[in-house]
This record gives sequence, C-alpha cells and structure tokens, in this order.
Amino acid sequence: MPHSDPRLQAARAWLEQQLPALFRARGWGEPGQGELVPASSDASFRRYFRWEGAGRTLILMDAPPPRENCRPFVQIAGLLAQAGVRVPQVLAQDLEQGFLLLDDLGRQTYLEVIDGDNADRLFDDAVTALLALQRHGGDAALPAYDEALLMRELQLFPEWYVERHLAVELDAARQATWREVCRLLVASALAQPKVLVHRDFMPRNLMLSEPNPGVLDFQDAVIGPVTYDITSLFKDAFLSWPEERVLGWLERYWQRARAVGVPVQGEFEAFHRASDLMGVQRHLKVIGIFARICHRDGKPRYLADVPRFFGYLETVLARRPELAPLSELLAGLPREPRA
Repeated sequence: MPHSDPRLQAARAWLEQQLPALFRARGWGEPGQGELVPASSDASFRRYFRWEGAGRTLILMDAPPPRENCRPFVQIAGLLAQAGVRVPQVLAQDLEQGFLLLDDLGRQTYLEVIDGDNADRLFDDAVTALLALQRHGGDAALPAYDEALLMRELQLFPEWYVERHLAVELDAARQATWREVCRLLVASALAQPKVLVHRDFMPRNLMLSEPNPGVLDFQDAVIGPVTYDITSLFKDAFLSWPEERVLGWLERYWQRARAVGVPVQGEFEAFHRASDLMGVQRHLKVIGIFARICHRDGKPRYLADVPRFFGYLETVLARRPELAPLSELLAGLPREPRA
C-alpha cells in the first residue's frame, strides 16, 4: 500500500474495522488477512478496490468528499433493489469519509465480453433489467431531468469541446444556430413520457452476474425521458454496432416496453425519432464531458472515443432533416485542435 496515498490508507483502516463485525453478522467466520487490490476506476473521482480473503470478495468504494457524494448511491441502490434490479448491496458505509463496502457483482463487464454472437442474449437481459427499473422507479423522489439540466449538459459541448479543445469561438450567427438546435433537442426530451433514468446505462456499467446483469454507476439517476437509457445502451461510448442491428434492438425494446406497461410512444416511428434526438443531446454532452475530463482532470484518453460520437451524430443527421442547422454548424468546425 503506497504511503503517498493517504485516502487509500484511510480506506484500508476503515475496512479493517468493518470486516470482523460484518463476518460475524453474516456467519462467515473470521476475515483473516485479506488482500486489497484495485478493481476499477472511472471518469469521476471514485475508485474501487476488491478485497479478497477467507474465500470471499468484497468491493470497497472510495468516493472522496466533497468531490463525490455517497448518499445518492445508497438511496438509489435501495430503490433499484426493491424494483428487482441486481445492484451492489451496501454492507457498510461511512458517508462522512466517503467509504462504502459492497458485495461483489463479478469481474467481467459487458464491455469486456460482448460480441456479435452473444449480443442478442446479453442485451435481452439488459433490457429486462432496464424495464424493471423503468416500471418501478418512476415515482421515486429523484431530481427531474428538466430543461435546466438538459441545457447545462448541452452547454458542455461549446464550452469544453469547441472553445477549450478546438480553440474556436462561435460568432453571433453560429451561437444563434446553437440555441435553435438546443431548443429543438430539449423540447423533444421534455415531451417524452417520464421514467427513472439511470443516465449511464451502457455495457461498461453492466456486469455479468446472477441474475444478469449487475447494474453499476446509477448514483446520478433522475426522472426523465423514456428513450434516454435504451439509446445509451446501443450507442455506447466505447463500442459501436451496425445501424440496422441497433434499429432491430430498439424495436424489440419498444415492443417489450409496451407489453409490460412502460410508457413509450404509441408508434415506433415516433419512438425512433425521440430516440434519435435524445441520442444527439447525449452525444453532444459526452463529447463535451470527454473534453472536460482531458483539460480539467488531466485524463486525455477519453478523447480517443470522440470520433465514435461524431459518427453517431452523422448517422442521425442524415435521416432527420430538422437537424440540418446542427449539421451545418458541425461541418464548420475542425475535427482537431488547430496547431
């Protein structure tokens, strides 16, 4: 354990205090000497470590205050568990220090194992979990995915990608075009039926588990547009699929959602258009986030996936004439920072 990492030292000390009582309460015997190893990290300031010992594995979350807040994670974990979604069980918590001890959902994410042969089966399981989340979470006391939040997210694109990363300043005409595009995207999102929205429902946050999948990274959940999560699942930050296959998956989800009473648009074409426009909002947001992670947080590797999102945008812009102003705006931007 490196002495230059005081957070890790504090986390390990806290963990060692929790384990004996936890093991006794569960009838697991004694924890003995376990090993703490990195499990994963993400684009936030959270870190995860896997404790291995006494024939068991547990997950230690380190979410340093004030940059991260564990309370939404604990609240929404309970909500989703009640809905029948497989999420980590919180075994011990110290919200003031930012430490949680969780059960271990597994070692492999969807992102690590999904391929053309197993995608239908894995995505079918993921849709089952998503529909449970959407059916039972809509009345939760969670923030709304409202106009203010949608606009804050969209503004990440001009602020961090266009101005900071590309070093391009939008003139008055292009700013007016951007405002027009934002109005269209936000109006479409607000007009949709409302459900619980995970906000990052993608293969990296789904674990091979029993029942499958285990769902992670749900702490930013809100109540908002029904198409958001299903669009995120198939238009992933790190993995792309042929458009005709995505269309089939979307229609299958739409059919299943209607069958179980999840509020979706009455016609598939209306659902597909809403999904397309919701995806554009998300794609622009994520491009801005990846630029922010690079320039603010010193993590440039995420920028390698920005072209994937421009690919998603180009596909939608080609079939949605109402987005022609956005197409013109993007066409006028360089794809790389000026030397």
